[in-house]
Amino acid sequence: MDQLWAPWRMEYILSDKERGCIFCDKSQVVDAVSDRKNLVLFRGKHAFILMNLFPYNNGHLMIAPYEHVNTLEKLPLATLTEIMAMSQQTMAILRKSIRAEGFNLGVNQGKIAGAGIAEHLHFHIVPRWTGDTNFMPVTGHTKVMVQGLTETYDSLKESFEAEH
Repeated sequence: MDQLWAPWRMEYILSDKERGCIFCDKSQVVDAVSDRKNLVLFRGKHAFILMNLFPYNNGHLMIAPYEHVNTLEKLPLATLTEIMAMSQQTMAILRKSIRAEGFNLGVNQGKIAGAGIAEHLHFHIVPRWTGDTNFMPVTGHTKVMVQGLTETYDSLKESFEAEH
């Protein structure tokens, strides 16, 4: 069995968590300055796309419904349909803009399943490349991120705007 090690995520796990729901908070403020600060790339009718502040890889994005639900079965069909369409469009954008070769797409539903924010369902899209799991995280406890969050945001924001 292969293992994906992510020791840099301990910063998030051990950090003090903000009160309230980050997805609800980030979905409420709608202006370009706040979107950049909150790493929100795109807003749909039922859901929005944002960057993960503690990414597994460059371009690690999340799609969250505006509705505060904690399980997939509580999502209205229109919301689930939009999230799947957004996932499809997002992967196409990431293939083109950062040349992603593959993806991990998924939902961690509930704390027991690994959800860091279990109270608000959200989907992860993690771009992958040949050789992106190397020795650095395992032996050096260091994840090599090839681009800063704001630089990645600016690059991806242009791509999302061009597609919509």
